[in-house]
Amino acid sequence: MQAPTAPQVTALLQAWSAGDRTALDRLVPLVHSELRRLARRYMRRERAGHTLQTTALIHEAYIRLVDAQAVNWQNRAHFFGISARVMRRVLVDFAREHGYRKRGGGNRRVPLDDALLVTDTPDEDLIALDEALNALADVDQRKSRAIELRFFGGLSIEEAALVLEVSAETVKRDCRLAKAWLLRWLTEHETR
Repeated sequence: MQAPTAPQVTALLQAWSAGDRTALDRLVPLVHSELRRLARRYMRRERAGHTLQTTALIHEAYIRLVDAQAVNWQNRAHFFGISARVMRRVLVDFAREHGYRKRGGGNRRVPLDDALLVTDTPDEDLIALDEALNALADVDQRKSRAIELRFFGGLSIEEAALVLEVSAETVKRDCRLAKAWLLRWLTEHETR
């Protein structure tokens, strides 16, 4: 099967937003491999022996996405940005449900830096990072979304700029400032 083009995905997303349920049936096969890649990226950052599998993460995210009735899908980048956020929420909810809240309980602290965010290095303190991103969102929603879209959603600078409706330079600047803010927040809130 040939890779879908961004306009094909966008057209199906918009048809789905308009109430065409058959568009969703045609969309799922087109985006499944990208959702799997995104889920694998998240799962590589989880602790070894995590009981939630990649397929289960995709299915849970799919259920939450389908239940999101009022989303006005703009384009492919918007869809994958929202998908990244949903997967992050699934993993954080799962961690909270299973009592993995204790910082330092066998987990090693991993500093937040560009190498961590764009490589396969496991991030074993997802809840702390989620809290930091939520705190950043309280201060500056756009910077929080820029980090989420770029580093968790895997979107390019240009795709993130499209979703955020800003320039690529603004996304670069926002990510740079957000990284510094997150590092400071994580350091200040680290359990000693």
